[in-house]
Amino acid sequence: MERYICIHGHFYQPPRENPWLEDVELQDSAYPYHDWNERITAECYAPNAASSILDVDGRIVDIVNIYSKISFNFGPTLLSWMEKHKPGVYQAILEADKLSREHFSGHGSALAQIYNHMIMPLANKRDRYTQVIWGLRDFQSRFGRDAEGMWLPETAVNTKTLEVLAELGIKFTVLAPRQAQKMKRMESHAWKDMGNGEIDPTTPYLCRLPSGRSICIFFYDGPISQDLAFGGLLENGENFATRLLSAFTENRDWPQLVHIATDGETYGHHHFKGDMALAYCLYHIESKNLAKITNYGEYLEKHPPKFDVEIKENTSWSCIHGIERWKNNCGCCSGSHPGWTQEWRTPLRATMNALRDKLAAIYEAEAGKYFKDPWVARNAYIEIILNRTEDAVRSFIEKQTITAPTKEEITKILKLLEIQRNAMLMYTSCGWFFDEISGIETVQIVKYAARAIHLAEEISDSAIETEYRALLKNIKSNVPKYENADRIYELFVMPSKIDLFHVCAHYAISSLFEDIREKAPSYCYSVTTEKYEQRYAGRVKLALGKMHIVSTITWEEVETVFAALHLGDHNVNGGVKCFTTEQELLHMFQEIGNIFDRGEISEVIRLMNNYFGAHSYSLWHLFTDRKRMILDQILQSTMKEIEVSFRMIYKNNYSLLNFLHYLQTPPPRPLFLTAEYTVNRDLINIFSPEEEMNLEKLENLINEAKRWSFAIDKNATGFAANVWINSHMERLRRKPSDISLVEEIDAVIKLLNSLSVKLDLWEAQNIYFHIGKNIYHTMKEKSLTEDPRFRRWEEAFKKLGYYLGVKVS
Repeated sequence: MERYICIHGHFYQPPRENPWLEDVELQDSAYPYHDWNERITAECYAPNAASSILDVDGRIVDIVNIYSKISFNFGPTLLSWMEKHKPGVYQAILEADKLSREHFSGHGSALAQIYNHMIMPLANKRDRYTQVIWGLRDFQSRFGRDAEGMWLPETAVNTKTLEVLAELGIKFTVLAPRQAQKMKRMESHAWKDMGNGEIDPTTPYLCRLPSGRSICIFFYDGPISQDLAFGGLLENGENFATRLLSAFTENRDWPQLVHIATDGETYGHHHFKGDMALAYCLYHIESKNLAKITNYGEYLEKHPPKFDVEIKENTSWSCIHGIERWKNNCGCCSGSHPGWTQEWRTPLRATMNALRDKLAAIYEAEAGKYFKDPWVARNAYIEIILNRTEDAVRSFIEKQTITAPTKEEITKILKLLEIQRNAMLMYTSCGWFFDEISGIETVQIVKYAARAIHLAEEISDSAIETEYRALLKNIKSNVPKYENADRIYELFVMPSKIDLFHVCAHYAISSLFEDIREKAPSYCYSVTTEKYEQRYAGRVKLALGKMHIVSTITWEEVETVFAALHLGDHNVNGGVKCFTTEQELLHMFQEIGNIFDRGEISEVIRLMNNYFGAHSYSLWHLFTDRKRMILDQILQSTMKEIEVSFRMIYKNNYSLLNFLHYLQTPPPRPLFLTAEYTVNRDLINIFSPEEEMNLEKLENLINEAKRWSFAIDKNATGFAANVWINSHMERLRRKPSDISLVEEIDAVIKLLNSLSVKLDLWEAQNIYFHIGKNIYHTMKEKSLTEDPRFRRWEEAFKKLGYYLGVKVS
């Protein structure tokens, strides 16, 4: 009997971009990484692209691209972020699909996904179609082929959704076993009830639809998938393989497919080093020929369905109540907050539905003036989302519009389409999945709603935000200080809202702290500085200028004049207004500049208020990342003073600390904390890229930390050390024969191991492995000559392999 195994990973993160900036801003909860996308990429997406297989001694003997050996799907919005911020990982994922076609009879392992993880049974008909069309086109543009299968968010399904998939050419999807209602052999008329999840997952099923179309469904193995996600299966790759193999029986009369499906983040993010357990599991099965590793497309071509199935309507894999988790207080939650309810889900869904319908009416009325068919144009808008060049926009406009629009009309058209994009993003499933309406996932979807409202109010005369916020007031939070969703809107959504004046203010204030370029991109805006000057009066600084700002999303543009005044520390005043005439600009420069030169700062502030009125800005108005960077810059001198003071106290009392240690007497707490802080700062600073590594100093610091039992900031020290190790390994990749460099990396990792700092050596291990494959044998042969340098290199390189846990053979 033929035995097949397929492992599916659903790799997805909710979109996290600020809708006004089209990029992810700093997320402190992801520390020491910039944001959660970056953190999960480091913990999961990148390691799975180059995962290690270990021998019995725990040494790396091979590195494989796991994606090429499993079935997988990536959320389009996540891939869009990755293409921009982690292009190496992104390319490895695309390459894996090409490799999988070689492994699996021409069938790629990548599946498409509904565009922004909308719960499809809760979507209206238009959104269902657009979400599938966008997901398929996004897949096509990235992977260079048509998708055979498509992943449904939360595997949430109903017949209407399957009809759309089948109509648009999808051959199969993957569901949980409890989503099957009944099944039968194709040649039989006797249906068997499967309502309790009893369906056999080792074969595909054909679902015949009311339209006459059909689609194949694979029901994954529920118990094994559950054990993998929430049990200990990933602690050992061989045990994982054994568990998969145990699902085969001799009682079936068909080629059996044992397949599982979980969140892809299981392999590395939820379970540390889970990717390595998966890599070894696959290696163990393949190397011992225990089963054939396959993907869904290959298996389906070789073994078409012999059974019919009917699905259970409105069900999912993550809510035992069907799809209630995304619209009701059904009881499904994280369980982390006893006493909380999710009563907010129902009114939030109703509020979003009311907003969607209002926005749809505005869109249809306004877009109908320009488009041959507004909803066909919305479906085609994915072409611009994927390629926002001027040529792509003009090509789209030419195909979709009734007559050639003016430049101002193109901006209006793009705003209308962006209203619809954000009106779909606001239905991203994660907004309802968790426990509380003030959670970052729910705040994110409300930001998308606010962006859609912002654009709609620019186009129509409706007071949409007022109505929307009135509904939010009726949605209660579990957290007393937040009261209701409108308060959350005020605290977390309003600060994200910006316009072109805000962009100018951001750039103008930033120019007080760093040099600016004449023309530069700033998030999704193009900023051109047409006139600029700075003046100084001691620590007070004044910037005056003229800017031209263009949105790369909507083509909206404005010419502005600005003034920005830095009084020292965090005290900043800025003003922006529309440019009128060169004469007025010159007058502003002269009047404000002359008064500033006379040192009448209070008069400068009064003049700025007169010139700019309501359009006044401060440091608070900067975008999050730049605000944090400038605050760090402002605090730098203060922190330096603190560090100097602490260092002096530590140095002056060092002999006393030694004496107390000798007497086994604990030092006074303030003195101990001062010493601990100083050693921690030195440990982080020693890995600065601007400094040469001082191995003796590093060893002394580690000894001090151990001696006094200091609490080391392992996250910060480990992060700094990782950056240092990776940069030096990259240097080694470029110059692998550099003996001194090999020995220096050896020494640093050895010392860090004694400190028990958690190091992520994945990137360093990959570089080492490839150097070993490419030049180790040549260098080893040279070490047999009389030249001692090659022998020294070989010994140092083998030692580095020991510290990195990579076997050299």
